[in-house]
Amino acid sequence: MNAMGLIFSNIHDRDIPELTQERTMGSIPFAARYRLVDFCLSNMVNSGITKVGVITKSNYQSLMDHLGSGKDWDLARRKGGLHILPPFGLKENVLYNTRLEALRGAQNFLKMSDEEFVVLADCDTVCSMNYEEFIREHIEKRADVTLVYVKKEYDPQKAHNEMVLEIDDSGRVTDIQFDPRKAGVVNSATNVVIFRRTLLLSLLADAFSHDFKHFGRDVIARNVNNLRIMGVEHKDYFVQITSLNEYYSESLKLLDKDVYNKVFKSSNVYTKVKDSVPTEYGNSAVVKNSLIADGCYIEGTVENSIIFRGVKIGRGTVVKNSILMQNTQTGENVTLNSIITDKSVVIKDRRVLSGCETHPFYIGKNSII
Repeated sequence: MNAMGLIFSNIHDRDIPELTQERTMGSIPFAARYRLVDFCLSNMVNSGITKVGVITKSNYQSLMDHLGSGKDWDLARRKGGLHILPPFGLKENVLYNTRLEALRGAQNFLKMSDEEFVVLADCDTVCSMNYEEFIREHIEKRADVTLVYVKKEYDPQKAHNEMVLEIDDSGRVTDIQFDPRKAGVVNSATNVVIFRRTLLLSLLADAFSHDFKHFGRDVIARNVNNLRIMGVEHKDYFVQITSLNEYYSESLKLLDKDVYNKVFKSSNVYTKVKDSVPTEYGNSAVVKNSLIADGCYIEGTVENSIIFRGVKIGRGTVVKNSILMQNTQTGENVTLNSIITDKSVVIKDRRVLSGCETHPFYIGKNSII
């Protein structure tokens, strides 16, 4: 596959400030053992893309620790491979605020590459996409730009930077709207975009010379009539994480076997491999309908929950409808319902904590309750 990938790791950090205070969107833990970046990165590797740049901004130490050399994704290569792109790609040491400014810092990486196509993708989605199919369609339809979209029910009251496409019978994008006011089923762009590399560089140079700020409005929508912009529909499972509530609800949906299989059985999802001991269950342990990572020690009851590595649950403790991240520890006779604990939280004996299904209670990293 003569294509390279660019992943935006920080572009949606403001959506979940609770989880991105000390990490990027891409390194948010998900599904007991993964990070959000694993999904788009695995999609690229599964599509034959072996050169990937990850654009960073701030708080990216945990992301670098997770990605390492790219070995776990078969990206530790002499040619191509994984490239962490720091926020200061130019002489001006100014942090970017928009996608277009982020691409300004990645210009040199694009210029020094020789791949024909570039796939842009974000870290706020959980899905399995075959970029190879989309690139093939991009070539067959002689597209200048290809936008991947999903059909979804749209509510203007809940609009969140929605980019809605009008598409004709040939698949050509004829109009682009941002957060339109009309409700109904729409073609919602996924922020997966395919360009010829040389065209992308040309469009970026023009945008910077005009001091444009918004990639979607100023680079794509502005050129609807000038370029052949095509839309291609992604028809399989697709979830966009845009808030802490969505992170919670979409995580717990994985406890449904059918949903879990759509996410993890349709294609390989790779992640950093850690050699932990198996989880140990005490004589009083009861576990129902939960995802449990390795390296845990459970003596209490766990129901409808997601438990990350190294979690310890004390005797008599009941954990329901909750997400406990790595190295969380509970004492004895604790009750947790609709709780999200970040890493290394300690909850002492006899504490009773509860959120609700529509508003989980979040406990920050390294907290002691």
